[in-house]
Amino acid sequence: MENINNVTEFILLGLSQNKKIKNLCFLLFLFCYMAIWMGNTLIMISITCSQLRDQPMYFFLNYLALSDLCYTSTVTPKLITDLLAERNVISYNNCMAQLFTMHFFGGIEVFILTVMAYDRYVAICKPLHYTSIMSRQRCNALVTACCAGAFLHSFVQCLLTVNLPFCGPNEIDHYFCDVYPLLKLACTDTHTVGILVVANSGMMGLVTFVVLMLSYFLILWTIRAYPAESRSKALSTCSSHLMVVVLFFVPVLFIYIRPATTSPVDKVFALFYTIIAPMFNPLIYTLRNVEMKNALRKVWCQKPLWIGKHFI
Repeated sequence: MENINNVTEFILLGLSQNKKIKNLCFLLFLFCYMAIWMGNTLIMISITCSQLRDQPMYFFLNYLALSDLCYTSTVTPKLITDLLAERNVISYNNCMAQLFTMHFFGGIEVFILTVMAYDRYVAICKPLHYTSIMSRQRCNALVTACCAGAFLHSFVQCLLTVNLPFCGPNEIDHYFCDVYPLLKLACTDTHTVGILVVANSGMMGLVTFVVLMLSYFLILWTIRAYPAESRSKALSTCSSHLMVVVLFFVPVLFIYIRPATTSPVDKVFALFYTIIAPMFNPLIYTLRNVEMKNALRKVWCQKPLWIGKHFI
């Protein structure tokens, strides 16, 4: 079958067509987007300007905050501006670009969370070898591997979609371009492509989630014999990470692990991993982490010391 593509633009139906709801959502998501930028930027500056940058855990947290910013910025600005527009249009090329960048930065976040779980596993289960295993060279290599894996995932996802013919309806029942809504519009049999998408996105998310849960099971099994104080500190650190993992992975798995179908509730679940999770990640990591709170105080609350006519 010849690949025919008569569609040059798509119409995003968004979250709602009700004017009042759209205005309310505009204010809500504008606030959320500002909070995402403020929270994640605060974390990155606080880690970079403190001694925490030398610790692998915070080295990865810095990259997680950066990936959160990039990930949500592929979707949220367009969503906010569309809430004020009468007709929400996105060109074919911009749609494919949004699809690629969203899955690229989302993939980085998935792999960074996995690397952070591995870091906690080594720190708690193999403390004597932690420094040698999680050297700065190893940390840089892990981040590079996360980016490479995310690029491969996103490239395959985009390749499967670009080759689809679009010759009919161009209304996407979503607030951003994603694979499943696009499969619904393709004027060809997408059963095989749908299976490949599930294998690429759904299975990647499921395997990663299982690995994460297994690592935390091993951590809990190891710390059961620890003294109460050490056990409490380990649980505090791991619980923060686990909350972030659940907040991000559960909605992702709900959408991508099932067969290639769409549902109106998908848009609600998508809000969790595109907006809500990036907004709450800084709060979870700062409010439940003593070292992070101390770093914030040192960087942002220290008073300048006067020496003669100068201050430092």
